[in-house]
Amino acid sequence: MATPNIPAPRPKGKEKPPSSGVHTETLNFKVTSAFKKEFKGYAVSQGMTMVELLKEGFELSKQTRKQ
Repeated sequence: MATPNIPAPRPKGKEKPPSSGVHTETLNFKVTSAFKKEFKGYAVSQGMTMVELLKEGFELSKQTRKQ
């Protein structure tokens, strides 16, 4: 009987490696536990990663501040 191909779980707190071969760096800063929980919950509810939400928020902030 064939064994199903199940991917190994990713280590907690590690982002998936980029598939495009783009070099990435770690961005470290401290937030409260409550903020992290809210941020992560919102990202999940929108079907996106926390990194995607951060990037989207940064782009929106840059657009707003140009005015």
